[in-house]
Amino acid sequence: MRILIIEDEKSLREDVVDYLSENGYKCDFATTVKSSMQKLNDTVYSCALIDVGLPDGSGMEIVEYIKKQFPEMGVIIVTAKNALEDKLTGLKIGADDYLTKPFHLSELSARIYSIIRRRNFGGKNSLIFEGLEIDTTEKKVTANQQQLQLTKKEYDILVYLASNPTHLITKEALADAIWGDKAEMASSFDFVYSQIKNLKKKLNEAGLKDYIKVVYGMGYKFKDQ
Repeated sequence: MRILIIEDEKSLREDVVDYLSENGYKCDFATTVKSSMQKLNDTVYSCALIDVGLPDGSGMEIVEYIKKQFPEMGVIIVTAKNALEDKLTGLKIGADDYLTKPFHLSELSARIYSIIRRRNFGGKNSLIFEGLEIDTTEKKVTANQQQLQLTKKEYDILVYLASNPTHLITKEALADAIWGDKAEMASSFDFVYSQIKNLKKKLNEAGLKDYIKVVYGMGYKFKDQ
């Protein structure tokens, strides 16, 4: 899952990025309203952490923009201590949650996980389809009651596609979501094709054929159930 950290306080921003990265999230950051808009238009994010007070404007502008353009994205606002009005305004215009400075990084991680689970997985810890179950807590995949031995990348790809079953996911979006900045340095998307091929093979061998559809020239789509 990819997270956008919008925070102009360098030390806090670096702590958040380091902590979330260690916990398996892909992180980008922005320090202004303007740079945040650019990031949002260029990349697909699961959740954004937004400081209300930014050098060139209010983080509320970003919340409103996200809710209008990317309604499926989760939003957590960060407010100053005792800033009750900011909290109420943020929630009113669509933020999912808020944190007050200072906050514990473990709490932030728990809030992000809760929002993503609620938005992508309907509040459940598992994604269940016909013959397929993805346990997002234990990170286990069972196909026809047989546990699949997936690599981390194969698991991440399956979760990403399965949590967006109504979307056609382009190879560029998939590469960015799973590999992050490393994808930008690649000369081709052969590494995506290779992982998809291996994942499809394992699903097919377990009796789940065509769960990942290849839309030639466009991208990939998870099988509708």
